[in-house]
Amino acid sequence: MTDPHAIQPSALDQLPDRDPEETAEWQASLDAVAQAAGPHRAAYLMRRTLERAEGNGVSLPKLLETDYVNTIPTAAEPVAPGDEAMEARITAWNRWNAAAMVTRGAKHGVGGHIATFASAAWLYETGFNHFFKGKESQDSPGSGDQLYIQGHASPGIYARAFLDGRLTEQHLDNFRQEAGGNGLPSYPHPRRLPWLWEFPTVSMGLGPLSAIYQARFNRYLTARGIKDVSQSHVWAFLGDGEMDEPESTAALALASREELDNLTFVINCNLQRLDGPVRANFKIVQELEAQFRGAGWNVVKTLWGTAWDELFQLDTTGALVRRLREVPDAQVQTYQTRGVAYIREDFFGKDPALAELAKLLSDDKILDCFHFSRGGHESRKVYAAYKAAVEHKGAPTVILAQTVKGHTLGEGFASKNANHQMKKLSVDEFKTMRDLLELPISDSQFVDGVVPYGHPGADSPEVRYLQERRAALGGPAPARRTQAPAPLPAPAEKAFASFDKGSGTQNVATTMAFVRLIKDLVRDKESGKRWVPIVPDEARTFGMESLFPSLGIYSPKGQTYEPVDRDQLMYYKEATNGQILNEGITEAGSMADFIAASTAYSTHGETMIPFYIFYSMFGWQRTADQMWQLGDQLGRGFLIGATAGRTTLTGEGLQHADGHSPVIAATNPAALTYDPAFAYEIAAIVKDGLRRMYGEAAPGEDPNVFYYLTVYNEPMPQPAKPAGIDEGIVKGLYRFNTAESAGLSPAANAPRIQLMGSGTAIHWALQAQRLLAEEWGVAADVWSATSWTELRRDALEADAALLLGEERVPYVRQALQGAEGPVLAVSDYMRQVPDQIAQWVEQDYSSLGADGFGLSDTREAARRHFGIDAQSVVVAALAQLARRGEVKATAVKEARERYGL
Repeated sequence: MTDPHAIQPSALDQLPDRDPEETAEWQASLDAVAQAAGPHRAAYLMRRTLERAEGNGVSLPKLLETDYVNTIPTAAEPVAPGDEAMEARITAWNRWNAAAMVTRGAKHGVGGHIATFASAAWLYETGFNHFFKGKESQDSPGSGDQLYIQGHASPGIYARAFLDGRLTEQHLDNFRQEAGGNGLPSYPHPRRLPWLWEFPTVSMGLGPLSAIYQARFNRYLTARGIKDVSQSHVWAFLGDGEMDEPESTAALALASREELDNLTFVINCNLQRLDGPVRANFKIVQELEAQFRGAGWNVVKTLWGTAWDELFQLDTTGALVRRLREVPDAQVQTYQTRGVAYIREDFFGKDPALAELAKLLSDDKILDCFHFSRGGHESRKVYAAYKAAVEHKGAPTVILAQTVKGHTLGEGFASKNANHQMKKLSVDEFKTMRDLLELPISDSQFVDGVVPYGHPGADSPEVRYLQERRAALGGPAPARRTQAPAPLPAPAEKAFASFDKGSGTQNVATTMAFVRLIKDLVRDKESGKRWVPIVPDEARTFGMESLFPSLGIYSPKGQTYEPVDRDQLMYYKEATNGQILNEGITEAGSMADFIAASTAYSTHGETMIPFYIFYSMFGWQRTADQMWQLGDQLGRGFLIGATAGRTTLTGEGLQHADGHSPVIAATNPAALTYDPAFAYEIAAIVKDGLRRMYGEAAPGEDPNVFYYLTVYNEPMPQPAKPAGIDEGIVKGLYRFNTAESAGLSPAANAPRIQLMGSGTAIHWALQAQRLLAEEWGVAADVWSATSWTELRRDALEADAALLLGEERVPYVRQALQGAEGPVLAVSDYMRQVPDQIAQWVEQDYSSLGADGFGLSDTREAARRHFGIDAQSVVVAALAQLARRGEVKATAVKEARERYGL
């Protein structure tokens, strides 16, 4: 009989029941178990039934959370190869030296972090000994695995490199002291230590995001036939606190959707972030498990060490598992720091069954479990998790490894809220640590209170074992390839020269000019396949849809449907070997794509030429941190800020109106920022960029740069290229015309002014040039400032050279030498952009720009609002000349009234 109190399906239930009686019998069975054995037993049976259903291929929603126990029980752990005792000694040396280098550096006040590596040591050591493939790996030659090391764990990686002979004591003593040229950077910084670090990771959240797109880009390289890197595995080491960063979990669905089983996240769950518990009143492991399972990842929990095996065997009622599930993380930390009496009362005393269980446990057993025994501190537990991860197919894996922050560093460190800021150990604490790790370091080696480094000897069994393991796995790790592949041959000149003649009577936006150039370059027989077009779901906005059918959009599943526009010429074409990366609405994901592609020359020994085109307002402003990561990782390629400027997007308004991206870009030392006005300028800049980054860089040029070009959606006539201006285009400034060459025939004694514009502003300057001549009798020369930032950098270098006794004139001063009259600069950006060069211009200098917030209106109205249209330029020019007494002061007022300003 149906229970009248049971919850009945709604009349709107969309799941038809073809056998209500059978359903009622199942429900009655569940009710009976719950009544007879309790709700915990009923829940257990339900979980086991769901697991059986999944194992039999029955399609059901997955459980998002499992019990707070290890995914792999002790009985199912594989036998780990190697010498466990030897690996323990190696790990002990690395723990010691990591703590020693930070403590020794503390006397210089340079800081450092100790507790993170102390908790994660076995997570790294197990990987280095058995899993992480080096660059010379036989099944992944030239690539190996990609390791995203948690930034705060860097001392442990340096300690291992010291044991391996790759670093010396002098290097360790120069930790965080790089100015002398022989130091070690604080965190993984490829630009600062390029032979060791591949990936900068300490800007938290960017490591996990980049790791996902690196794994995805590996698949892209393989699918396109560039290089088979199918055996490369990406490992990202993360902190549980770091997972709060939105970028950390932003691409989990992508990794699952594309079945990236070449990717493993290892999250060090020491339950602490920088100031205290990650989830004081909750459980971060359970939260992360649900999040990753929900996103489709394989989840492996490695929580408890072998000391807990006896407790779980004694737990015949499930009371222990239930209690572990309900205790919040902050209380787990407290147990780690309290005595056995407290643990017996607070943990075991909450449940009669647990109180009885505790009577069977010695004090030493309880302290061993709660103070030391965590899954992340045992090599056999970590090995089992890693083996399960690399063998799992069809989905990425996340390993949630529980550890104690500050493990082995003593009572003053372990699980203390402040341990992230604790930079040193006392001599007594080191001696306690030495005894715990059983290291052969005598008291006499502590000279004048200075902790010694420890090393068993270059020919010791430990070092030989370490090196043999690394040799078997393909060489040292982490390691970065510093020698770039052979230069790419330059594309045919025809692709660039076609822009020299201009567009005639046709109006062409510079965005369209760039896309046309790319269409020609990707057809190049030698380098065409190396281009990686990246776009965040705005390809049609930028006029790139013509590339869809010819290049294809990369998808690991190809095209499993018939596109709605298949009968059209420019239909939406996806392909397993597609060349375009169309990422959807994610600038962060697109930038992560760009970083992976731009560093393929070092990661995989394959030169790729990425260009990432985006709404300029939503590029640097949104993902400038990743642009910094790109520079730190020595990436090369082209960033294209399309629909640029504050006034060119008619009607779009404030949030689309970019008046400042060149300012942000100017802060990045690796970014070469250009604001080209004409199509031929774009061609010249891209040509030079290909030479510098992928061809033969000139002496003194750093090829590890990237170019940022702003391009516009405003169709304008594209003039023919004047002769002899290539150097000026690349260096940032050249004279486009004079009043005379423009056919304006100024009087011999006419006042003269130099109008300087960039990007779309050049057209207002040209209009103002004509108005000044025809209505005010003023001769104006027009200059194209392709890069205010490069002009400034050149001038700064000249200033620095002067201080060293070298006579050097800034290029901007050379270019303007002899130019008559004052200089008036104008751009579609805030005045801070053109004002970058003001102090090096010898002539009187002033500027116009679009400062403030953007607004919705026509281009003409917006430019009038900001005072940067042609008429405003005329009034500003007259004002400059009036101050010099070269035109009447009344001319300024007359011009304002005439133009309605």
